[in-house]
Amino acid sequence: MKLGVNIDHSATLRQARYKDCNFDSSLIIEPNVLEIAKESLAGGADSITMHLREDRRHIIERDVLAVRKLDCKLNLEMACTSDMTEFALKIKPDYVCLVPENRQEVTTEGGLDIVGNFERVKEIATALGNVGIIVSLFIDPELEQINASQETSAKTIELHTGAYANAWGIVDKFEAEKNRISKAFDFAQSKGICVNAGHGLNYDNILDFKKIANFNELNIGHSIISRALFMGMKNAVSEMKSLILK
Repeated sequence: MKLGVNIDHSATLRQARYKDCNFDSSLIIEPNVLEIAKESLAGGADSITMHLREDRRHIIERDVLAVRKLDCKLNLEMACTSDMTEFALKIKPDYVCLVPENRQEVTTEGGLDIVGNFERVKEIATALGNVGIIVSLFIDPELEQINASQETSAKTIELHTGAYANAWGIVDKFEAEKNRISKAFDFAQSKGICVNAGHGLNYDNILDFKKIANFNELNIGHSIISRALFMGMKNAVSEMKSLILK
């Protein structure tokens, strides 16, 4: 089971102070997102995830371009838009994960509706796949969304685990979410789909979560960035990696 580290919220901290700054100036601008990525890799990250949002609230183009030059797997999260597709085709990340976007949300609130946006998703997934990019679809653990995902050219899905994380400590709801994810995983596997997972996974729930299924990769960001405030990025990633491999 691999670990993808989402470094978006390191950029959130930077933008809180330097949102309108000229990044080509001589100012010391921190935190340095590229260094965060390097420390993540030093701690054992198998890939770096970055979500270039349309409103550029945290990650910006120069961050993605800088990390793309590193010797690592880059997973670009993006909305299903023409501008983002053009950007992805230009830089050719190793992976692209198509996600929904709502400019009012603090963070991604749910999975992409493949059923309701099938033609658009299929068009973009095909365009990206044609140049060798591995395309993943970020979806809720629902069988109809998995069925629709299979009909696109994407060969990978990432199950949205936010409901699981939010149900922590509520026994009945928690068990129901675990069962829902387990059934979704088994159903996707039976169709030959590679299954990743992410959103809300942290140092408290990860050991329980990894018992649900043998996921290909877990994408984790906020909890690692938070832990890094106390112990540094490299150590925070290393601790999470050890829990995944435990």
